[in-house]
Amino acid sequence: MRILVSACLLGFGCRYDGGSNPCEAVMRLSENHTLIPFCPEIYGGLPTPRNPSERSGQRVMMNNGTDVTKYFRRGAKEALKAYRGFDCECAILKENSPSCGSGTIYDGSFSGMFKEGYGITAELFREEGIPIYGESEIDKLQEKGTDKTDET
Repeated sequence: MRILVSACLLGFGCRYDGGSNPCEAVMRLSENHTLIPFCPEIYGGLPTPRNPSERSGQRVMMNNGTDVTKYFRRGAKEALKAYRGFDCECAILKENSPSCGSGTIYDGSFSGMFKEGYGITAELFREEGIPIYGESEIDKLQEKGTDKTDET
């Protein structure tokens, strides 16, 4: 199966600070699946590195007060195009991210605190009925019978 994956989870240096969040469990999925790396923030037009951003209501703000909502929305639309274009069956998105967080995101105060909510891309994917998983939910993905070893 084809899975759209937050590029930072596959070791791409696209985080706001130029780093990545490589996740061995996600990378191991490439043994049985085709992983499509994608970073909504890069495709939305933001540079790397960049100031950190957090979602505050319907807006996404950098820690210096710059409103970057339009970049996050553009990136979400591009992620949806990629998802559909590659005929993906689900997405694995970086937890807590203002783009990709699903269920929990940073609270917008830049204090390291969390709140319930969704990143801009995760929210769009939910609205479109796309199954999304965080990197800590790989076992749920496999339990749903999406591992090739479970297919008939």
